[in-house]
Amino acid sequence: MANIKEIARIAGVSVTTVSRVLNNHPYVSKDKRAAVLETIEQLNYTRNMNAVHLITGRTGAVGVILPYISAFYFSIIMNGLAHEALQAQCRLILCQSNYVADEELKVLEMLRNKEIDGVIIVSTALQPETIEEYTAYGPIVSCQDSGQRRYSSVYTQHYAAFRQGLQYLADKGCRGIGYCEGRQHGNSALIRQTAYREFIEANGLDFREEWMIFDCTTEEDGAAVARSLLDMPKRPDAMIITGDHVAAGLIIEARKAGLSIPGDLAVLGFDNQPIGRLLEITTIDNHLYEMGTAAFRIIHEQINGACGGPVYRKLDHRIIERSTV
Repeated sequence: MANIKEIARIAGVSVTTVSRVLNNHPYVSKDKRAAVLETIEQLNYTRNMNAVHLITGRTGAVGVILPYISAFYFSIIMNGLAHEALQAQCRLILCQSNYVADEELKVLEMLRNKEIDGVIIVSTALQPETIEEYTAYGPIVSCQDSGQRRYSSVYTQHYAAFRQGLQYLADKGCRGIGYCEGRQHGNSALIRQTAYREFIEANGLDFREEWMIFDCTTEEDGAAVARSLLDMPKRPDAMIITGDHVAAGLIIEARKAGLSIPGDLAVLGFDNQPIGRLLEITTIDNHLYEMGTAAFRIIHEQINGACGGPVYRKLDHRIIERSTV
């Protein structure tokens, strides 16, 4: 197999010049670059990337832990991550964990073993203390608020965002507000549940346990929620729903059944997903795409030594008023 020394001999240049050409160094004359590239093609030379990684100490890859690749919430974050990674010429290794802790640990072990340069955690089942142990091996960025940890985070304040949404519905005259959630026991979900219960109690609003509905992540789930509301002896006059796709399914099914949106039922979505714009769903925008872009920029800076300690970046949220409230 050809090596750099042989390429240099045949091309009539120094080993340093060959190295510069292989690494796209700008300070190589046009003639010498052409001679090196022609020799590489003649010899069918392929770089030993394992050797390159040993020399540079970097792999050019970042691991991404996310529970479900197909979930709309995570896919928007991934769009932001992927856009920035492409600009930086960095490979993303996607690891779907299904919230299985052992699967997530495998990715962190890749960081320990220098198989990747860093880890971005979109959502996790691991405790922050466990994640912190791996910061000794490389940078880690989480897309959840874990407090002041040894790893960076980019996050939305779910408590504040949910309280703002509930206040918005109450200000519109809604007195019975139902709540539709995805994973019941997730970290962010538990925060939103606390915000919901505390707001309902503090404002003396109507409350029924059956108005809190969990495990809703798709349009079909939203349609099923609409059918369940129709069967309730007393149904809410508004729903706050974590996910515009779920809200879309509920709205379509409710209208099929003759309900007026927002006349009979106001609907406030979450995440500002594309389907929400198409169906004019009033929603809470928590800037998921920006979460992805910010997470990658932070880890890229840390990999390249441009950023010292952990970074904690809080994203804004806002209500986008459309036609369903």
